[in-house]
Amino acid sequence: MKNLMKILIVAVLVFVLSACNFLEFGLGNLKEELVGRDMLIQTYDEDSQIIDRVQGKSISVNADGEFAIKDSEGKTVEKSSVLNITVGGKQMLHVGSSLLAYEKGLQNLFDEYSQKVDITNFDRSVPFLNRLVNDLQNFTTGKSKIVLIRSQSGQPLATFAGNDVSYFATDVDKSTALMIDGKFLLIYRCDYSIYDTELLQ
Repeated sequence: MKNLMKILIVAVLVFVLSACNFLEFGLGNLKEELVGRDMLIQTYDEDSQIIDRVQGKSISVNADGEFAIKDSEGKTVEKSSVLNITVGGKQMLHVGSSLLAYEKGLQNLFDEYSQKVDITNFDRSVPFLNRLVNDLQNFTTGKSKIVLIRSQSGQPLATFAGNDVSYFATDVDKSTALMIDGKFLLIYRCDYSIYDTELLQ
């Protein structure tokens, strides 16, 4: 019985430690709710020109639940696409145009990678197994990836890269959250492609 308990404890510890990106994402969200994140927020027009730029040490970005569509039982049928943002206690609402919100220390490498991507790869593989392995890596350790972001009309907008990249669903419609080397990035109403770095080398 004692051996079984030890094995169970070790298994739980291994799972918790291996799922560090998922854990880090959850802890980051908790921190955002309690003290906010040190972030930069930028909104863009269809031509990828910056409309506005907001920076602060205590920023929180959430979906405004008032705009979610719910059924008669109160279950959410369609997530809200209205962002309710607080910056140092002051409120900002946003909907419509492309928006990026990213933590201090995360660098936009747009100038370096803004050229169009052309990939030729003839390696044989097993797609089902590849997806399984990639999903597991995304949840646990992350992978070296490059993120190319475009406006809703397809104009290049931003580029991020990291050695430890994972992506997550959010409670905001038309958005994706990423952890890039421990830093948070929110992509809202943008086109994007996420490539394994090896694919572009």
